[in-house]
Amino acid sequence: MKAAACHILVKTKEQAEQLKRELEKGANFQQLAKKHSICSSAKRGGDLGEFGPGKMVKAFDNVVFKKAILTVHGPVKTKFGFHLIKTLYRS
Repeated sequence: MKAAACHILVKTKEQAEQLKRELEKGANFQQLAKKHSICSSAKRGGDLGEFGPGKMVKAFDNVVFKKAILTVHGPVKTKFGFHLIKTLYRS
């Protein structure tokens, strides 16, 4: 199985929750990722490309491979910070 996802990584749960509220009001995911994400994927609008199970930390994998696609999930806490994750597809 493979999946493609994008994410926004921030340092605090509060910031992740604020960004999620902005997304719920119609903000553009890629623009928010470019502006706020502390991951190197920010310059690609948070795009992580395609990957298989086990390539990301477990909490991240659980969202990408088990939760609804094209829905923003999170905040998801990992050792890197707090993620908002959107799975684009699974195949």
